[in-house]
Amino acid sequence: MKMSCGKKCAQAAHASIGAFESADKTLRKAWQTEGQKKVVLKADSERTLFEIKVLAERAGISTSLIQDAGMTEIPPGTITALGLGPAKSEELDRITGTLSLL
Repeated sequence: MKMSCGKKCAQAAHASIGAFESADKTLRKAWQTEGQKKVVLKADSERTLFEIKVLAERAGISTSLIQDAGMTEIPPGTITALGLGPAKSEELDRITGTLSLL
């Protein structure tokens, strides 16, 4: 989907914060003390985001699916991003390892 660089950054930030806020307190604290690693990947479709969300939830990983309000560049209700974690890199790699970096 076409979004400006700034819009992509904002959507990734929304997803990151959402996933963080719904994660277990112990995981949040560990992530904060370990440097707050973030990786931004790209998916080829909305369907891929939903599939990854299901896999992550089954693995016990916090998720946050972002649906845009449509105030700027894209129509309201558009799914723009998915946040995962915090979780161990190995757990996330099992789910997202085939995606490429944004």
